[in-house]
Amino acid sequence: MAADAWLVLGLGNPGDRYRATRHNVGQMVVDELASRVGASWKRHPRASALVAEGRVRPGAPKLVLAKSTGYMNTSGGPASQLAKYYGVDLEQVIVVHDELDIPFDSLKLKRGGGHGGHNGLRDISSALGPEYLRVRVGIGRPPGRQDPADYVLRPFATTERDNLPVLIADAADAVELLVERGLVDAQQVVHARVS
Repeated sequence: MAADAWLVLGLGNPGDRYRATRHNVGQMVVDELASRVGASWKRHPRASALVAEGRVRPGAPKLVLAKSTGYMNTSGGPASQLAKYYGVDLEQVIVVHDELDIPFDSLKLKRGGGHGGHNGLRDISSALGPEYLRVRVGIGRPPGRQDPADYVLRPFATTERDNLPVLIADAADAVELLVERGLVDAQQVVHARVS
């Protein structure tokens, strides 16, 4: 195991059509982290993914940030390829994803669990096993009878876009806390923010 490296996967779909959608909030978070560590995205030579590598500060663990170049429901292959390539054990894999069952502007952290109908998580769990860390970024439930599949593929509402930069920054902070302090300490900080 590369004890100093953490693999952080931001889930989403490729292309301009999906870039600003709720389903791509995981990729927005890893973009924020890449900016923080001063890294640029490069196509990985052995995985269907873009990667950016860096450290938040000297002496901090290395972050291998990743975005699949395929669709969300095929995230497992790139996740597995990258974990093997970098020698990262499952305990040091963090998946950042959208979560319908958490209100917008909220975060939850956990290790393991089911996929709750999230096809990206289903595919990653199939490839790696379910016991990876998760940064669950709340996008809330769709209004009325709107189909959840349509809802997640739509851009954030105007009122949500005002708060989106703060939510993305908070989720990036949560990733850093997981890496530096572990799950229990990170949960105490992040979950305490929820009213």
